[in-house]
Amino acid sequence: MERTEVIKPQTLDDLIKILHKIFESDKVNIEEVQDIMEAYESNPQEWSKFAKFDQHRYTRNLVDEGNGKFNLMILCWGEGHGSSIHDHTDSHCFMKLLQGQLKETLFQWPEQESHGDMVQKSQRILVENQCAYINDSIGLHRVENVSHTEVAASLHLYSPPFKQCQTFDQRTGHRNSVKMTFWSKFGERTPFAATLSQENN
Repeated sequence: MERTEVIKPQTLDDLIKILHKIFESDKVNIEEVQDIMEAYESNPQEWSKFAKFDQHRYTRNLVDEGNGKFNLMILCWGEGHGSSIHDHTDSHCFMKLLQGQLKETLFQWPEQESHGDMVQKSQRILVENQCAYINDSIGLHRVENVSHTEVAASLHLYSPPFKQCQTFDQRTGHRNSVKMTFWSKFGERTPFAATLSQENN
């Protein structure tokens, strides 16, 4: 099957408009979304107003609610920040690098009865403007900014949006359900109490 010519978004606003159009349909074309997100050339002048960093942990910053069909957010990773191993609650997850590099480690789902180390499937380094994709049938992953000198920022699209996910202990496979919170929405800091002590993924 031939791949159609990708419309190149000129700006972040342009990308958001195109994504709204794509997600009007109930069927998600994974390659199309990945290609469009990859085609947007990261421009910090357009996205820096959404990029809020915290010195202690990475942050999730909501950019667009996608008419209820998807959430688009920017995750900001300080030096050495990383996520726990987590699932994606039966959603599509697209992750595009806006700045820096991130290491993605893929894991198999643990057996229900297993109590040993989780099985690692693969690892890769994602670089600026690259767009990765994962869902629960592919496996679980952990994302880390392994640099000790550079911050990183990534643009994530989750469809449908989800409010909680499961995290996994690498040594035991034990799972926890955690609530997802936003450090900021549309460039504005969310109330402090709402983001306190919640796991970020």
